[in-house]
Amino acid sequence: MHSMRPFVSAFFALIFLFFAYADSPRTVSAADPPAHNSSPPIVIGFVGGFISHTNTVHGGVQLAEHLRKEYQAQVHIEVFENHRGEQAHQEVLRLLDVNHDGTLSPEEKQSARIIIYGHSWGGSETVALARELQSDGIPVLLTIQVDSVSKMGEDDSLIPANVQQAANFYQTNGYLHGRPEIRAADPARTKILGNIRLDYDSHPVQCNGYSWLAKTFEKQHIEIECDPDVLNRVEELIRSRLPSSSQTAQQIVLK
Repeated sequence: MHSMRPFVSAFFALIFLFFAYADSPRTVSAADPPAHNSSPPIVIGFVGGFISHTNTVHGGVQLAEHLRKEYQAQVHIEVFENHRGEQAHQEVLRLLDVNHDGTLSPEEKQSARIIIYGHSWGGSETVALARELQSDGIPVLLTIQVDSVSKMGEDDSLIPANVQQAANFYQTNGYLHGRPEIRAADPARTKILGNIRLDYDSHPVQCNGYSWLAKTFEKQHIEIECDPDVLNRVEELIRSRLPSSSQTAQQIVLK
């Protein structure tokens, strides 16, 4: 009987250890892969001229509001004045810094899903922001320019190699008109989806809420911005790169 006591004690000790470790939380070892929460998709819009980012007369602001209602917190959507490009740049860096350590890791940079669009000077700022992000080593999914007008010191015709896809809508009539062609700095890395020309002399569009000055001197330049067909095509391109879309950008046919 005495010879059984060591075995009985060992048996109960094992039972105790089993329940003690079963009820305790699992310890994460250094070998375990760290949890990584990627940043949400980011859509940045730039308005043209000296327009406020809250002026809902303009198509780019309306587009952002429409997308926000559908995607809500799933996608970060924000519009900036075209002279606030650095503010937009800093906001993108902040959003990508998911662990809030003040530095972007290679993983945080490569997980970026960024779309940028803009009208007039906002189109120029679209390319400028993409170029800034290239310097940071951050990829861009898509840029869209609508009647892009180059700002002083900026080149809105050459799309940097960190951009996967780019589209350009333009018209050539009137006092103010957009750049007719964009090209890829590296065609092997950037696909130009199209340089799409619109003609508002033969197919005018009614724009409401604009000043008489804009309607007189920028008639076609504002028509392309308020053209519902252009807005729908821009929105379709953006949606094609967002998670909930069932299409891919390669399936979008621009005419």
